[in-house]
Amino acid sequence: MQNIGIEFPAQGEMAFFDLGPPLTPDPTEIRIRTLYSGVTNGTERHALMNDFGGTNYPTRAGYQHVGVVDSVGNRVEAFSVGDVIFLGVHGGHRGWHLVNVETTNERARLCIKLPDDVEREFCALFGVAGVGMRHSRRIRVEPAHNVWVAGLGLIGQSVAQASRALGAHVTVTDVNPRRLEIARTLGAHRVINISEPSEDEGLKHGAPYDRIVDACGAPSLFEDIYRNDLLALYGAIGALAGRAETKFHQSMLHSKRASIESSSHFTLEDLQILLHFVRLGTIRIAPLVTHRVSITEAPRIYETMKNRPDALLGVIFDWKS
Repeated sequence: MQNIGIEFPAQGEMAFFDLGPPLTPDPTEIRIRTLYSGVTNGTERHALMNDFGGTNYPTRAGYQHVGVVDSVGNRVEAFSVGDVIFLGVHGGHRGWHLVNVETTNERARLCIKLPDDVEREFCALFGVAGVGMRHSRRIRVEPAHNVWVAGLGLIGQSVAQASRALGAHVTVTDVNPRRLEIARTLGAHRVINISEPSEDEGLKHGAPYDRIVDACGAPSLFEDIYRNDLLALYGAIGALAGRAETKFHQSMLHSKRASIESSSHFTLEDLQILLHFVRLGTIRIAPLVTHRVSITEAPRIYETMKNRPDALLGVIFDWKS
């Protein structure tokens, strides 16, 4: 078992810290030994670089772990030693966790068992996939909806897959050819390189969109939606990307009887639905993975995150070595 974790001691800096020896679980707790953890690119870079100001250092970020239960409290019934689970609790990358599985605060016990028929390593990205599922459900994506996802980072790719799984026709846009090709591989119905003027016209011709998801944070996006009349009657804009101040035309919402909606993290129900679609093969994680490295290589990954964030998509740390 690795008795270390990752933290950001100052802006732009990553370091390992000592967790100390694993603690014995209380009666309603389980102890989890980490096998894999997934990098949450947007959340962790915002924390690493203090993108929006107000970050207090040292800080720890990340919420995607796959591990094995190696000890349980004497009142725990839902989990057993040897269970392999996904844990979606905030607190950063670390070699072991204690989770109170009886707490009434669901966010503090976001763990589900992983069956044998899923690839456990790729489940280390269930956190961002869960965010995509939560957001798609939050904005009420339905069968036959016309959905546009703007931006194909890890979160945008996850929303696109979740929306397609829920029955929508999904258009995706980005300027990165590799990310566009991944989205095509994952089943997006229309894939548009928004940097090409002719393709931009194709986006407009596909309007109106019942749901538009901001997964890019582009400053002009809300203005573009308004000026080009891209939102459908009774439509919704999903404000998912990290932003500071955001401006929009209230008349766009009023005339369309529309809304701007946001979401945060995910629920146990979202994780169960995600797992269902993964087992069916409707949602796939493997094509999103660009880096699979030992936890000892974390400094290199965070240096890339700091200086070349577009080089990363799905990143998984292996804690077993």
